[in-house]
Amino acid sequence: MNRDELWLKYSKTKDREIKQLIIEEYLDLVKIMAGRMYNYYASKVEYDDLVGFGVMGLIDSIERYDITKNIKFETYAQIRIKGAIIDNIRKLDWIPRSLRKRSKEIQDAMIKLENDLGRTPSNIELAKYLNISLDALESALADISTFNITSLEDILINKGEHNIEDENKTDTPEQIYEDKELKEILVDTIDRLPVKEKTVISLYYYEELTYKEIGYILELSESRISQIHSKAILGLKNQLIKEGLIES
Repeated sequence: MNRDELWLKYSKTKDREIKQLIIEEYLDLVKIMAGRMYNYYASKVEYDDLVGFGVMGLIDSIERYDITKNIKFETYAQIRIKGAIIDNIRKLDWIPRSLRKRSKEIQDAMIKLENDLGRTPSNIELAKYLNISLDALESALADISTFNITSLEDILINKGEHNIEDENKTDTPEQIYEDKELKEILVDTIDRLPVKEKTVISLYYYEELTYKEIGYILELSESRISQIHSKAILGLKNQLIKEGLIES
């Protein structure tokens, strides 16, 4: 049976053997997404664990998927696979309390300085405000990079879950406005980032390059790319907080 036939039969019978065949059909999708995320979480979790988390998301998406809606399963599944991986990474609680505290301190400092300066503060200005050395700040930014990425992606997945397009679905005016507002704020905030931060965000999220690949393009170390990315993510989170789209 091809995929369409499998889906048609499963939708009518919910047969476990058919479900297993569907899982096998889309296992490569899980492996691809787990591989991409392993580039950033390798020091925290094993690749096989990421695949396992992703399979949980795949199974959940199969059980929830409605073939009568005009949504590609791959599009629907990718969001739930990624969400399951991020959710389980968060549950591992590998982030020390001291690192969470430092991330919050840097985030608060950025908000204060952005309000005072009317722009994104430089690392030197941040370090001076926090009364720490520039090396200590950049080291902290590198350390909290993975935490910030997980945090922001978790927020965006949960906020944007209803963004999966269904031609038969009519969103409420409130949902349409919130979707549009979120996209406009993200686009505007990214556009106002310093050039290097904007470039790293673009290469990381749109081109799906690794820190090593981005570093090669920009002629910077992986650690430096991690620092730039982390600061950009904090800036994006702060803007979403200011706009009331997420809680502090």
